[in-house]
Amino acid sequence: KGWDGDPAFWRVEGGTLVGESTEANPVKQNTFLIYRGSEPGDFELKVEFRINATNSGVQYRSVQVPSDEKTGKWVLKGYQADIDIANQYTGMLYEERGRGFLAPRGTLGYLSEGIRGTVGALESGDNLKAYIKQNDWNQFHVIARGGTLIHILNGHVTAVFVDDDVKNRTLKGLLGSQIHTGPPMKVE
Repeated sequence: KGWDGDPAFWRVEGGTLVGESTEANPVKQNTFLIYRGSEPGDFELKVEFRINATNSGVQYRSVQVPSDEKTGKWVLKGYQADIDIANQYTGMLYEERGRGFLAPRGTLGYLSEGIRGTVGALESGDNLKAYIKQNDWNQFHVIARGGTLIHILNGHVTAVFVDDDVKNRTLKGLLGSQIHTGPPMKVE
């Protein structure tokens, strides 16, 4: 209840939100299942996910991009807890259609006007990758408090980001889940 997405790609199956593309029905542009029930600011979000190909993510504090001939109806811009089948990006913080890679897995990142960088390290990205279950259910926990954003994957902190970029950060917004362009995929 409260979710909105392209029914050509999104459905509910046994109480689980499922996004799926196929050879016959490919995703031409990243598309999102958007939660319309609220626009949380400070929150904790816990989800379980499973992915079988390509790339996905959990969007938060996001805004919907106005649709036109290039942009579909269900497109978000904002913070993303990244997920991918190769686990190159899983656990990191990425800003879709924005400032890009903000906190790679295993880092504490910082951004303010004119200052951007990594200010600390967590457990190494390779060590954290070992905790990700391939083709199985994983737990993602996102904590957002003011400008501090924390990603926890299967009980391990994978990324922390402090966003003091007052002009470009968002302190509340939409939640969503992504299906990425590319080969056929299924994300649950």
